[in-house]
Amino acid sequence: MATLRDILRKIGAVKKTRQITRAMNMVAAAKLRGAQTKMEGFEPYARKFSEVLGNLAMRIEPDVHPLLVRRDAVTRVELLHFTGDRGLCGSFNMNLITAAEKWAKEAQANGVACSLTTVGKKGRDHFRKRKYTLVDSHVNLYGNVDMSFVNQMTAGFINRYLSGEVDEVYMMYSHFVGMAKQLPTLVKLIPIEPPKAAVEETASGATEYLCEPDPEGLLIELLPKHISVQIYNAFLQNETSEHAARMAAMDNASKNCNDLIDSLTLVYNKARQAAITAELMDIVGGAEALKG
Repeated sequence: MATLRDILRKIGAVKKTRQITRAMNMVAAAKLRGAQTKMEGFEPYARKFSEVLGNLAMRIEPDVHPLLVRRDAVTRVELLHFTGDRGLCGSFNMNLITAAEKWAKEAQANGVACSLTTVGKKGRDHFRKRKYTLVDSHVNLYGNVDMSFVNQMTAGFINRYLSGEVDEVYMMYSHFVGMAKQLPTLVKLIPIEPPKAAVEETASGATEYLCEPDPEGLLIELLPKHISVQIYNAFLQNETSEHAARMAAMDNASKNCNDLIDSLTLVYNKARQAAITAELMDIVGGAEALKG
């Protein structure tokens, strides 16, 4: 009977785990709806902003602003890296960390020194343990970040670039493709490169904007805002991707709990039947012994 009690104890533990995973799945689903609504509302603005910037950049010389000029020699780069603050979301965080480590190793192999600014506790802890150079780290920002904070981050990147501390600035985040797919995406923030789609449209003459007082002044005004828009869009994309990944992971965990409960129930029934058969055999054996 001790074996039966152990199996029942395991079944009870798995049922409690299933309750937790179901609850976490519902919480992730509720948070996902809010984050996805914000992301879908901001994405058209970010896309149109990039289109206007690309149109302006094609009409003026690239040396009108330092943020548009490429350095002749790139020896130091900085990566703005996004991860989640919590786990239990499958391979979401590890995919971002693995992609960043691969990028850093390739850069170092080419003689380029890498430094990181991390957003999210998982990335910060991982790179800190492995002695990477961390310029800054931010945790518990998702859901609370606003454009004023993003503008401060942008100002820091621009100051380090203009002062010569870094020659390029990149950003890596998880792009939300769908509920079942989130892709780690690498974007160059500084120097600013006009989006390819916008450049092609401008070259073909499909879109043309009238600017007052002049395109140069407008472009200079929009460049820092363009970086802020990209960073804020990355916050929304990464937050939505994390909730989607956690929702899928908890759904898979609940299904695994169901399979494990079915398996343990079958084992319990077999052990119970074996115990009953053994008791019947003892009774029959005792009755035969009394007859003898």
